[in-house]
Amino acid sequence: MMEILSKNIPENAINLVEEILVDHPIHIKIVKNRNTKYGDFKRFRDGSLQITINNNLNEYQFLLTLIHEIAHFITYKQSKRVKPHGIEWKLNFQHLMLPFLQPTIYPQNILPLLANYLKNPKASTGADVNLTYALKQHDEMSEKSFIFELAHGSVFTFNNKAFKKGNKRRTRFECIEINSRKNYLFNQNAEVNLLKQDE
Repeated sequence: MMEILSKNIPENAINLVEEILVDHPIHIKIVKNRNTKYGDFKRFRDGSLQITINNNLNEYQFLLTLIHEIAHFITYKQSKRVKPHGIEWKLNFQHLMLPFLQPTIYPQNILPLLANYLKNPKASTGADVNLTYALKQHDEMSEKSFIFELAHGSVFTFNNKAFKKGNKRRTRFECIEINSRKNYLFNQNAEVNLLKQDE
């Protein structure tokens, strides 16, 4: 398992991850990209447990997602019935992530944002715009843009539908689907394809 994981995480994190998995062995599966999540922790009816992580994540996002999901696993082992992202999970996640907060593992543009996020981690790193943006800077070149980067009135596609960006509502943007004229709310970190004016 470590042989596969080591190809997806920073080199200086390998030994730390191995130590965690020796203490908390679990089946980890790397799967095709899912638009709705980076990873998950599953309990099957036969009692088996599994973590899945998307195969398209850069090494820094992959590591963060892996530790996020291992924290779910440890929390489940400690106390079966608690809120998925409640205080028990937060404490486990913080405890597990602390050794990884070093410049030999995470680059300088991510470290302070990650440390700030870990003060009160949310269900998804996507809830933290600055951290998400910093992590994305280490992706391979992508044609996509974040909605918050687009100018008001920009036209973009998402899931094969065209939308026009509207006003911001707290943490989301109102966008009109061009064909149906229906309003949709988009997370400001949603990744979309900007349509050029002549398209």
